[in-house]
Amino acid sequence: MELRQFAQFIAVAEELNFRRAAERLHMAQPPLTVAIKKIEDELGVVLLERSNRVARLTAAGEVFLEEARRTLLQAESAVRAAKRAGAGIIGSLRVTFVASASRDLLPRILPAFRKHHAEVELELVEATTAQQVKALLDGQADVGFLVPPVRDAGGLTIEMLKEDRLVAALPEGHVLAKRKQLTLADLANEPWIMFPARQGPGLHARIMASCVQAGFTPNIRQEAIQMGTIVNLVGCGIGVALVPSSLASPANNNVSFTIISGPGTPVGYARAMVYGASSPVLAAFIKIVRSHIVTLR
Repeated sequence: MELRQFAQFIAVAEELNFRRAAERLHMAQPPLTVAIKKIEDELGVVLLERSNRVARLTAAGEVFLEEARRTLLQAESAVRAAKRAGAGIIGSLRVTFVASASRDLLPRILPAFRKHHAEVELELVEATTAQQVKALLDGQADVGFLVPPVRDAGGLTIEMLKEDRLVAALPEGHVLAKRKQLTLADLANEPWIMFPARQGPGLHARIMASCVQAGFTPNIRQEAIQMGTIVNLVGCGIGVALVPSSLASPANNNVSFTIISGPGTPVGYARAMVYGASSPVLAAFIKIVRSHIVTLR
């Protein structure tokens, strides 16, 4: 039985008049009468008690009317769901991000995406750049926000989002913390806190190269994976570090942030969006991100 037949029966059952039902369906009355008789023949039951007008529905007709309405509603729901899925409106999206992205990128992107695609389930996972690349290549993530340059990215697509620079983070009571501006060379004899090279090889190499340009190799006394953790360790007096300017906030107690200049500077710190195989949901997400690129820079 076709959906068209359900619609025809519903019209007749609701109008209880073949002429009005035919007008409602924009068809001639005789074909509609034949169509209802065909439904009854197919089912083997009488659905309508007829006279010159339709008098009433039989018990079987009442049940069939309810189920016919339900069937049409479900069919319409299926069509809407398929269209939403095709437009990237439903489904799930696995998003990975470096800690700094949660401060300025995600707060702008995620609310905008949820506003237009509330039915998409977002799975958010904080991860280092290296961890994100592996997750994307292994099919464990759909899109990531990380710090370039990215090594061994395979077939991943990389889109630059925001350019930033690193600043010096020093314990608040440090003698150099009173200066408004420093050179990298000023930090040559200080104990450094850095993330492991394997977790962000591109940025790690950039920092080391900048220090070499400034005439020294940093004495890395302590390692920590996340930039936020590095800032906290600086506040504990463990050493100095280079961190994104976005982390320079009065809320970071016991830490002083200072601009660095001179040889080896500026030390760039960018964020990029990286993704692999496309999908409707991912395409919708990327569209939102791109629409916010101007405000992110």
